[in-house]
Amino acid sequence: MIITDSQIHLWEAHRPERPWPAEEVGSKVFVAAPGARPHREEPLGAEEMVGMMNAVGVTRAVIVPPSPAGDRNDTALEAVARYPTRYGIMGRFNPVAPNARDSLQSWLRQPGMLGIRMTFHKPQWSSWLTDGSLDWFWGDCERLGIPVMALLPGRLDTVPAIAQRYPGLTLMLDHMARRSAARDDDCFSDLDELLALARFPNVSIKASSAPCYSTQPFPFANLTPYLHRIFDAFGPRRTMWGSDVTRLQCTYAECVQHFLGHLDFLRGNDLEWVMGKAIAALLNWPEPTTVPGPCATEHA
Repeated sequence: MIITDSQIHLWEAHRPERPWPAEEVGSKVFVAAPGARPHREEPLGAEEMVGMMNAVGVTRAVIVPPSPAGDRNDTALEAVARYPTRYGIMGRFNPVAPNARDSLQSWLRQPGMLGIRMTFHKPQWSSWLTDGSLDWFWGDCERLGIPVMALLPGRLDTVPAIAQRYPGLTLMLDHMARRSAARDDDCFSDLDELLALARFPNVSIKASSAPCYSTQPFPFANLTPYLHRIFDAFGPRRTMWGSDVTRLQCTYAECVQHFLGHLDFLRGNDLEWVMGKAIAALLNWPEPTTVPGPCATEHA
């Protein structure tokens, strides 16, 4: 089985050559929102991540550059250059930057670039979902075939208008669109609203970071009914496993095995789609013909 992790963060510490935004300098950890599980303090690099993937049988991963490091993709692009068969990128994009619209025209020509990851979990970004300032962005991504991953906890109300107006846009909702500070049953209080989005064929779900939403130990049995309902609504071709490994409460191996061995509704071909085929199809990222061995350390 080709296993693809739909979300990892690779980043470097702040340094003069690659500075973090001024408001983030000095931060030891980053969190999506107050109450969310923090990411680990130490930066995670490409080589360490490949070793982690080899150890648990993950073939490749989608790099999602973290917002605290700023709207730059240098570290991710370098990781792809070093390990071209192990990584792809959903790059950060600043829609209000000078020449932002022009940069979209060649976006997918960057080596390893598969699409764009937008974050709307902070007020200055959340307003873009309703004030019309991103109309050109959604339209251009649809026209250019640029998939978009979106982190928009608490803003499911904005998705129908986007999905309906831009039916050719591939829109992937990160972390099941859960609120990062919530846990257990409270975390899924608006699940019906999420499941209603399955009526839009261009909307898919990243079932990523699942362990972070449970206070129970591995294998997080209380999440099973919710994951089952998500899978039933969106199906194997629009549901994708992912780890968000640097903020897990469990080991990377347990995060993988949670889906491989502890969700009875995932079997056979359905499991293969959720663990890798779905994201390969949605991101137009052909699966490799060979799988690295567990001790592979050489550069791809």
